[in-house]
Amino acid sequence: MRAAVFGIVALCCVGMARADDYNIYSPYVIASQNEIELRGYHDVDPRRNAGGAAAEVAIAHAVSSWWKPEVYIAEYQKDPGSRGRLIGYEFENIFQLTAPGEYWADGGLLAEYAHSTVAGGHDTIELGALIEKTMGRLAHIVNLIWEKQVGSGASANYGFRYTYSGTYAVSQLFRPGVEFYGRHADNSYQAGPIVSGEWHLAGTKSNLEYRVGVVVGLNADAPRQTWLARFEYEFF
Repeated sequence: MRAAVFGIVALCCVGMARADDYNIYSPYVIASQNEIELRGYHDVDPRRNAGGAAAEVAIAHAVSSWWKPEVYIAEYQKDPGSRGRLIGYEFENIFQLTAPGEYWADGGLLAEYAHSTVAGGHDTIELGALIEKTMGRLAHIVNLIWEKQVGSGASANYGFRYTYSGTYAVSQLFRPGVEFYGRHADNSYQAGPIVSGEWHLAGTKSNLEYRVGVVVGLNADAPRQTWLARFEYEFF
C-alpha cells in the first residue's frame, strides 16, 4: 500500500457544491512530505441571484510512503444571495494502493470525514477510487467518489461525483490540459481548460504547485462558468 494526492487552492462555489467537488486527487504520496494547501472556486452564472464562493485551507503530512492524512482547518462558503460563513472541518486520508508501474494504471483510495458546524447541517463520509495513468508527457487522472450523510436526520441517499483530468507536460512549470466534473446528485456536468505546474525553490527541498482554470456547464442544471484555483507549498 502507498498513498498520494495534491494540496493548495482558492475561491468560490454555488448551490450544494463544495470546494472538494472541484478537486482532482492523485494516488501518489512522497513519504515525510508536508503540504500547506489553499483551494476553491468561483461560480459565475447570470441566471442565479449572485455568485457563490468557497475556499478551504488544509495541512498534510505523509507519515509513510503509502498513507497521507490531511486536516482541513478552515472551510468557507458563500451561497448566492447570502453572507459567507465557516461551514466545518475535515479529516482526509489518501492511501496509495499500488506501486507506480505495477499495473496498467496506478490506484489509490480516498477516505474522508467532514464535520459540519452549520445549524441543521450533517456530517458526511466520503470514499473514493483514485486512478492515474502516465504515458510519456500525458497524464490521466480519474476519481470516482461516493458520499453519505451520517448522524441524526441524515439522508439515506448516497451522493456520487466523478472527475477526469488530462494534462500534457510541456515542462515541469507548464502543464496545460482539460478537466471534467460530474455531480450526479445535482445533475451538473462541466468541462474546460486548466493549466498546472510545479516550481522548485532553488537551494531547498521545497516546491510550489499551482492549478488554475475554468470549466463551463454542459447541461442546463450546471453553473454556466466556474473558475478554479489551487495552490500548494510542499516541503520536508
